[in-house]
Amino acid sequence: MISPARKIAYEVLRRVEAEGAYASDVLHAELGARVKADDAGLATELAMGVLRWRRLLDFLLERQLKKPVARLDLPVVLALRMGLYQLRFLERIPARAAVNESVELVKSARKASAAKLVNAVLRRAADEARVPAAQFVPPATPLAERLGILHSHPTWIVERWLKRFGEGQIIALLEANNRAPRLTCAVHDVTRRDEIFASLKNAGLRIAPGNILQSAFAVSGGSPTRTESFRTGAISIQDEASQTVPLLLNAQSGDRVLDLCAAPGGKTAALVRAAGAKGIVIAADRHAHRLRAMREQFKRLGLKDVRLVELDAASTLPFGTLFRRILVDAPCSGTGTLARHPEIRWRLNPKHLAEFHALQTSLLRSALQQLAPGGRLVYSTCSMEPEENERVVEEVLRSTSGFRRDTASEIARGLSGKLVPGRVLESLFDPDAYFRTTPSALETDGFFAAVISRA
Repeated sequence: MISPARKIAYEVLRRVEAEGAYASDVLHAELGARVKADDAGLATELAMGVLRWRRLLDFLLERQLKKPVARLDLPVVLALRMGLYQLRFLERIPARAAVNESVELVKSARKASAAKLVNAVLRRAADEARVPAAQFVPPATPLAERLGILHSHPTWIVERWLKRFGEGQIIALLEANNRAPRLTCAVHDVTRRDEIFASLKNAGLRIAPGNILQSAFAVSGGSPTRTESFRTGAISIQDEASQTVPLLLNAQSGDRVLDLCAAPGGKTAALVRAAGAKGIVIAADRHAHRLRAMREQFKRLGLKDVRLVELDAASTLPFGTLFRRILVDAPCSGTGTLARHPEIRWRLNPKHLAEFHALQTSLLRSALQQLAPGGRLVYSTCSMEPEENERVVEEVLRSTSGFRRDTASEIARGLSGKLVPGRVLESLFDPDAYFRTTPSALETDGFFAAVISRA
């Protein structure tokens, strides 16, 4: 017998590798109401853990295999990774169960001929499961390579970050990327916060305060999506740094607002509430199916005054009017979300950064042309790479007159009264007034934002 949790985890990993799917999307589809909470928790732990630690797992497996993991069939690779992850990282699971169920997974995938291999490799791995992995890395291994193996990141990303952050900071960042991210929600009406928290606690959830915003909170002990507060639109699941980005616009009642690249709509919802019934909010995205998903999300939240538009924002925009507030939450590499979307680290390569840079500069140039005099634009990404962040902003502003970046004190007006007690504004901005967060410092995704005004 194969446990339901392992079956689900195996299918998630298979689709991630074979179809290019995102693990979080597949888990959301697989973990319906019929799946027991314990099975859902183990399936999530296995799928996300294997993705986060894939490089280290393969390194350790290849010691036993004496050949590259890439030469094995995918079902065999996945069974070996899942088995070794349990042996190395999940002490509560007996070694025998981890080995035997991995063997059964291979058989169920019609790869019975590999059952003996899987059994032998994992049994040998079990014997050394408590030996620190660092002992198996050759002493002469370069630092970036060593860190990449032991913390399971591509060497090229580690090399980049070492140059910018130094060894101490990068180890903290790599460790944060290999932890399950904080599950953070937003309270949409802070005057009801105590009432909503009481309801969530009655549903068996544990609540912790936000690290940045008074309207944010972390939840554990269950799924907030199964609560009345979520169903009625009182709360939404959203990373805390992501919640902060639309506040930087400081949208006011009656403002005309444009949200480009708006899906999945969390930031749009904040802008709709800020603009109020007298304002106009247009949310644009190039993918029709994502706009349909946004429409369903807005129904849950009770937001009706949103105009959804399908368009390619990198081209000349079709609007005959200017906007007082514009958000450009640009498509990016996502290197600030490697804890939440660990598969990204294995799909990216350096050439993608140049491709994103070209797209992002086009998006920002198009958006600036729609900004009204005296208006404000926020350019943001969930990337930590300069090519996608400050270099985009600097390149566009050098070639576009009439615009300037706001100072931190000007930006602070949008955050006035919204930060948690003790949160110093300077901790959210670098010396150049760019908004930055990192998983290691604030337990959030790694976000970047620049605030630009038109004279």
